[in-house]
Amino acid sequence: MKFFKNKLTVTVVVLSVSFLLLIGYTSTRNKKSTAENGIGVALNSVQGVIYNINTKIKNNVSFLLNFSKVKNENEILTSENNKLKDKEIKYDALEKENERLKSMLKFKSTKSQYNYVGCDIVGKSGNNWLDGFVINRGTDDGIKTRMVVVTGEGLVGQVTSVGKNVSIVQSLVNENIAVAGLVNSTRENDGVVKGYRDNNDKLLAKLYYLPLTSKIKKGDTILTSGLGELYPKGIKIGTVIEIEEDKGKLVKNAIIQPSVDFNKLEEVLVVVPTNEREVKYEF
Repeated sequence: MKFFKNKLTVTVVVLSVSFLLLIGYTSTRNKKSTAENGIGVALNSVQGVIYNINTKIKNNVSFLLNFSKVKNENEILTSENNKLKDKEIKYDALEKENERLKSMLKFKSTKSQYNYVGCDIVGKSGNNWLDGFVINRGTDDGIKTRMVVVTGEGLVGQVTSVGKNVSIVQSLVNENIAVAGLVNSTRENDGVVKGYRDNNDKLLAKLYYLPLTSKIKKGDTILTSGLGELYPKGIKIGTVIEIEEDKGKLVKNAIIQPSVDFNKLEEVLVVVPTNEREVKYEF
């Protein structure tokens, strides 16, 4: 019995000592872990800096190694972009040409009592549109002097000189051209339209010799009257932008903005009468 008590006592003592030793070791180990943690933090910071530097070096080296490839790709993209821009310009030009041709076809359908010859403008006959322009049709195509020239927007002018394959057209804004005009709103047809240049050298037209009692106003549309058997009736000349009164001569004049933009002409139609007696070709 005493033996067992002594053994138990020894066991308790051994366990107690072991427990105390374990606590001491753990405490010591915790202190070391704190120190180790501090060192670890410092090492991690250094490693981070080194890693970042290394990454940048790798990236720079990679860029230098791939510079030629990147340059080639950039040149390809630039070339493709230029091709797309070129296609866009061509598409826009074709779209505008299509609109002009559609406008001319519409004009032809409303004035089907005449024949028409389509022409391209190939040059100017002088320094500006007042001197006229050159079209690529002539006597071989049935063109004669004094034939009327139009677009889908309205009156352009008349043919003044003809060759075999080319002709010269004087425009409406030339002061040498005279057209019998009709005020669409009042149906007055006793005015004459001639070319006119304002104080800013803007190319316009003017309707002369309306009576002082005329009801013409700004915004009215002026058409060809058909009088004189030269210009077909009902071709749009332009729109009234200003009214002048000459009380001394008892007349009104109207400044007209032509319906045709003479700076943007590319194609025109020459009106060919089906019966030549409809037009007097000689002055």
